[in-house]
Amino acid sequence: MPAFAISETPIDPACLREAMQTSQCGAFVCFEGWVRDSHQGKSVRALDYQVYRELALSEGERIVQEACARFDIVGATAVHRVGALALGDLAVWVGVSAGHRDAAFSACRWVIDEIKARVPIWKREHYHDGVSEWLHP
Repeated sequence: MPAFAISETPIDPACLREAMQTSQCGAFVCFEGWVRDSHQGKSVRALDYQVYRELALSEGERIVQEACARFDIVGATAVHRVGALALGDLAVWVGVSAGHRDAAFSACRWVIDEIKARVPIWKREHYHDGVSEWLHP
């Protein structure tokens, strides 16, 4: 399994979590980002994610490698959805396994923050008033 993936299909968190479980880990932390129904006071009905795939994959892999070097963790994995998503859909998943919880929590937070800042994925929110707007997640 790659450390970072882009998916056009729904993310399966149970499968991802199972793949990260090892006997050397005493902690596992994950982050799940879901499509919510509002953004800055606007009522959201759906959204689309677009990606610069080659750059996103290489930068996502780089982020996970940096996390493994920076934190005392055993492994990390992240998956981001692209395409049309509905309210409640899982848009991004990050999992981190470690010997201890502090490193797992810290690394998981760092990975999602870096994905948001560095990976070329854009979202277009569709609002109930008929307006759509592109945002960098």
